[in-house]
Amino acid sequence: MKTLLARLTLIVSLSVAPWTHAAWYEVSASSPILESQQAARVRALEAATFDAMRFAGADVGSLQQLKRFYSQVKPGYQFSGNAVREVQVLEEGTQGGNYVVNLRLDIYPSANACHKTQYKKGMVLTRFPIVSPQQAALGGIYQFGDDFSVLLNREIKQHAQSFVGRGIANVDVSPNAPRSVAMLAEDKDAQFVITGAITDLSATTDASGFGEAKNNRQLAVNVQAMDSESGEVIFQRRYRDVAQWPFERHSQVDTQTARFWQSPYGQMARRMSRNILLDLESSLSCRASKPEIVALKDNIAQINVGRINGVKQGDQLNLWHIASFTDDLGIVRTQRRKSGITLTVARVYESSAEAVVQPNNLSGSIQIGDIVTKGVN
Repeated sequence: MKTLLARLTLIVSLSVAPWTHAAWYEVSASSPILESQQAARVRALEAATFDAMRFAGADVGSLQQLKRFYSQVKPGYQFSGNAVREVQVLEEGTQGGNYVVNLRLDIYPSANACHKTQYKKGMVLTRFPIVSPQQAALGGIYQFGDDFSVLLNREIKQHAQSFVGRGIANVDVSPNAPRSVAMLAEDKDAQFVITGAITDLSATTDASGFGEAKNNRQLAVNVQAMDSESGEVIFQRRYRDVAQWPFERHSQVDTQTARFWQSPYGQMARRMSRNILLDLESSLSCRASKPEIVALKDNIAQINVGRINGVKQGDQLNLWHIASFTDDLGIVRTQRRKSGITLTVARVYESSAEAVVQPNNLSGSIQIGDIVTKGVN
């Protein structure tokens, strides 16, 4: 079966009605017909909706609430309780081995969405090991765990609304060793540490029908996110899917080539990485961002977030003092107390910024490690 690379184009026609603050977006997307026309239609709808939501500034994490409705073949969809209110299918059909859709979406992005009211939070990944390496023997894809980590890291860097990808660490961390989690996060300037493992790469043969037998292959991935401060697991999910494995049984497959990622199995892995990102957005985007004071000179404070986190010159910041105490059970607790000090961002760098302390006679009460939060300008 000839496989074409997924083609995704965004054609936006924007008209805003000032009395409703609504916007209509026209989006075209296509998905290769790898297994069935119905599946390709659903993927094209999802891809078009994702691009339109990102362009409009709507919370992409809420896309997970809409996807299940796209399995119904309808000329349009209406939703409530979501930034996307209506989706109209203007045109659809097959074209050159792809299923192409042209949609018109009515989107009401919220100004209070967490990715708009907070700075982007740092996120570092560790490499995903293959739990049963013998399952990678088919195709010799023993490096697939590393490649999947790279794929997910790229997805975060290119498409995340609430996170800044801090790369992939070559160390193993565990919730059983929260200190190692904290040390890695501090080294990478990250608020979340993402770990995972490839738990299933097994293959089966589908000999149904009169044609040539097809090899199908599983992909199961466990993903968890840990808080850098406590080492606590704050997100945990298992993902599983299956797709056709089109390569010869005794061939060695290079998982870093376009041929692999354009195959049905590679396309499925890419969709899984997108779903992981959407679930991370849905679960973690509203967790409080924790930019810190990392240096202080006179009335100028240096903070560890910058342009890539969404910091802009003139931003007003609130300051929170950090204090710890030991409770009656001997457990160390952390407190955050809001101070009357505000800071104004004066200079922005790529990953840091300088802010002026106001009133400046209170700069002496600021400590390294104090937290700042984005205020209302």
